[in-house]
Amino acid sequence: MDIVMTIAGSDSGGGAGIQADLKTFQELGVFGTSAITALTAQNTLGVEGIFPATAEFVQQQIEVVMQDLPVKAAKTGMLFSAEIIEAVAQSLKDKEIQLVVDPVMIAKGGASLLQSEAIKALKSSLLPLATVLTPNIPEAEVISGNTIRTAADIEKAAKIILNMGVSCVVMKGGHLEGEEAIDTVYFQDGTSFSMQTKRIDTKQTHGTGCTFSSAIAAFLGQGYDLREAIIEAKKFVQLAIQNPLNIGHGHGPTNHFAYKKENGVCEVTIIETK
Repeated sequence: MDIVMTIAGSDSGGGAGIQADLKTFQELGVFGTSAITALTAQNTLGVEGIFPATAEFVQQQIEVVMQDLPVKAAKTGMLFSAEIIEAVAQSLKDKEIQLVVDPVMIAKGGASLLQSEAIKALKSSLLPLATVLTPNIPEAEVISGNTIRTAADIEKAAKIILNMGVSCVVMKGGHLEGEEAIDTVYFQDGTSFSMQTKRIDTKQTHGTGCTFSSAIAAFLGQGYDLREAIIEAKKFVQLAIQNPLNIGHGHGPTNHFAYKKENGVCEVTIIETK
């Protein structure tokens, strides 16, 4: 049994965070474990409250699980504070696992999910340990310090982020305009490729970042190579968006059941950029 871990916050509405990650792991046939960084009171309309765990307890959760279970891959989501980020990095720095970092900063409803002083800790402590970083455009702007409006801006920001030590960065293009949604993947060796999908006009997108990053971790945990894991994860999240559940009165959750029901069949155009 392939075992993976999510290190993230709890979403009481079930669409994002730990709940989305564990649903994704289950659908993809890996055994999911977790370390909860914070509890949230939220629904599809927004986040009403956040109750963080202590950094020490987050670290204890990770280490107790890994003392017993052979975790092959992990992903991080909402880490909330610099102290928690440092604790996570301390726990993972000597572990031989593949790490997917989803730099969760802002919830769909606009609530801040990462304290401002935590950005420095993210860059200095966690990114050098990461196999993959999966920022959306606003997150990439914060991490790189650059404004992103064009394809050239995306490449420049990606290079800055790669210089922070992360092995691979997936620059998610969902926030940019255009009929197609384009995610571009950059590697340390200078190679890159893009994944192009049809843009879907929907607000049923709560938890898309969590779902994408946890799917990458699930595929890496099963032994997929990095490129293949990213492409299959893109199919997983695209199908989850294309087949909405239409629940809640705000930004509804994606459909984690869709990938299995559709047998993973999804149109993703791969463009070799370098």
